[in-house]
Amino acid sequence: MAVLTMIGQLLLALTILVGLHEFGHFIFARIFGIRVNKFYIFFDFLFPLPNVLNFALWKKKKGDTEYGLGWFPLGGYVDIAGMIDETKDASQLSSEPQPDEFRSKPAWQRLFVMLGGIIVNIILGVLIFWGVKFVWGDEYYSKAEVNKAGIYAYPLAQEIGLKSGDRIVKVNNADYADFSDVRAALMQENTEFTVERAGEIKQIPVPNDLIDKVASKVPFIEPIMPFHVGEVTKDSPAEKAGLKNGDKIIRIDSIPVTYFQQFQTELDKFKNKKVELLVERGGQQVKLYPVISSESKLGFRAQSELESSTQKYNIGEAFGVGAKEALSVIPNQIKGFGRIFKGHISAGNAVSGPVGLAQWFGGYWDWERFWGLTGLLSMGLAFMNALPIPALDGGHVLVLLYEMITRRKPSEKFMERTQQVGTFILLTLMVLVLFNDTFKALFK
Repeated sequence: MAVLTMIGQLLLALTILVGLHEFGHFIFARIFGIRVNKFYIFFDFLFPLPNVLNFALWKKKKGDTEYGLGWFPLGGYVDIAGMIDETKDASQLSSEPQPDEFRSKPAWQRLFVMLGGIIVNIILGVLIFWGVKFVWGDEYYSKAEVNKAGIYAYPLAQEIGLKSGDRIVKVNNADYADFSDVRAALMQENTEFTVERAGEIKQIPVPNDLIDKVASKVPFIEPIMPFHVGEVTKDSPAEKAGLKNGDKIIRIDSIPVTYFQQFQTELDKFKNKKVELLVERGGQQVKLYPVISSESKLGFRAQSELESSTQKYNIGEAFGVGAKEALSVIPNQIKGFGRIFKGHISAGNAVSGPVGLAQWFGGYWDWERFWGLTGLLSMGLAFMNALPIPALDGGHVLVLLYEMITRRKPSEKFMERTQQVGTFILLTLMVLVLFNDTFKALFK
């Protein structure tokens, strides 16, 4: 069920993002009087072979345009008359250009048509971030709350000199309010943590290549988290043993536990074994005897007892904060690419495909997380489409800018060849990303 929930969230997000991206191209084409033959969410053919397995799950003709839902759940497209794209080649444009075709229009109009998807994705991303900030605000763990007990340092953090119980008081010699700022600092180069340990102040430099290990899902640091049992998974070892929502686990075997990371560390010692748990329930102590799974799981959601803070915004404040956060995604993407080229992070760990994206959404439905990730993906989609790769919007934009500057229009044969090269590059990247995603899901 969790897998289906992940897939469902990803498909819904992609349907929204791709549909509105293609609508951006569509609306600018219509503004400039360009005929649009088809407007499809997903492909009605086996991409990238436009003449193979041609059928739609749903379609309807209205005016000159056929609207439809394709069967191949990867992207989508608008078939703009007189334009070479993934649905046609130069041979299909051998006739005289018609006034309502893309190729008949001035370069500046064609430029807006190609930028339409990127523009809409940026607007959509800003609107989503605005809505998320207005409805839910910002929930976070404050520096003061986390530093009551300090951080839990996983082995990766211990390698650079951090220890469990450290209190991070500054990041790059600057104060901070939200613990997420500590994690975000890993995206910066030459980061340094100032920590308080047993009354002493220490400087902990962060190696630039540490981000590569963190990106590969190796745990780094978390707030030390006192907890109680939240939702119990049906038919799990926890449910079979009688563990209930609200129980507080105070001992595993003979070891007292006070926080979740400590509990999980002890749980790892009892894979496929029965263990004694002492829990506090309604002021009484109860002993339970679950059999721990081979993945060191009991089957419940840990409910943090850290007190979170929430910053609420009125509609005007939400727009300012949301727009700033949305627009920061693009420079952060550029910085991320820069760190790939510098060797600080491998491309395999920096890039996620369908499997990785589905895992981001998680195995249960949370609307705040869903819309937050959808807004993030919308801005990411705008950035990726702006890259000057043939077959992407950015590749078309680059050619149009060349035409506008030189006043020389590339031949349709040249456009066909660049489209083919771009499609080959994208397919190769898709295969590599999918393989990388699957490998990480199975073996990491």
